[in-house]
Amino acid sequence: MTRLPSSQTLSVAIITKNEEANLARTLASVQFANEIVILDSASTDRTVEIAREFNARVYDEAWQGFAGSKNSAIAKCTGTWILSLDADEELSLELQQQIKTLLPSNPPTDAYYLRRRNLFLGRWIKHGGFYPDPKLRLFRRAAANFTMAPQFENRPVHETIAFDGKADTLDFDLIHHAYPTLETYIEHMDRYSTLGCGLLVSAGKTSRSLPSFLLNVFLIPQLTFIWNYIFRLGFLDGREGLLLHLYHATYTSWKYAKAWQTARRVSP
Repeated sequence: MTRLPSSQTLSVAIITKNEEANLARTLASVQFANEIVILDSASTDRTVEIAREFNARVYDEAWQGFAGSKNSAIAKCTGTWILSLDADEELSLELQQQIKTLLPSNPPTDAYYLRRRNLFLGRWIKHGGFYPDPKLRLFRRAAANFTMAPQFENRPVHETIAFDGKADTLDFDLIHHAYPTLETYIEHMDRYSTLGCGLLVSAGKTSRSLPSFLLNVFLIPQLTFIWNYIFRLGFLDGREGLLLHLYHATYTSWKYAKAWQTARRVSP
């Protein structure tokens, strides 16, 4: 696989934990990069073995939260450009070619959003707010880093990239193999709702009054479903779209219900 020229090198940064089902597909899509850095957090499957089969540089570090671990992986990169990926994402062939053409030209823009194509049960979800789902993932080294809003500096989920400058969006898709089965989706939403519950409790949003309980646990999830499934055309994505929006609304309800439960245990 032809690497990018030395004047504009590309490093790919990925954090992993037990990603043997996904990692080979991801790494196969970035073989044109000059360097692949894997930051692993105590995987017990073949993740590290697969990474080394693709000649990645592998580091083993304790989990620092999404932002902390991703920044640690980026700090270990040496390329002119950084491409930050999740282990369940891959570059489409068209996006690979666009990046290979773009970077050697030393573009004036320092950061690029990638259009993310989310797959649910193997189906591309095109409506309901799930596409194009732009993510800032390609940037010059030192031009950006992962961060949290000040009020959520220890936030365990939904990290964002801090970037102050001109950004553009590439034309082709980053493919996100998000949830291949209902079991994986429900497990993730259960875990994420527990993490989200912690944020709500820290912010004092525990739905202690009956009106706030009904609003957060029942009404907001219902309105979320109606907005995304009906008004944002989620119904056009078939049965998969119905299940995704139904369970996403359920995740919202779980998050608030868990916060209420936590506060109830402390002060019945």
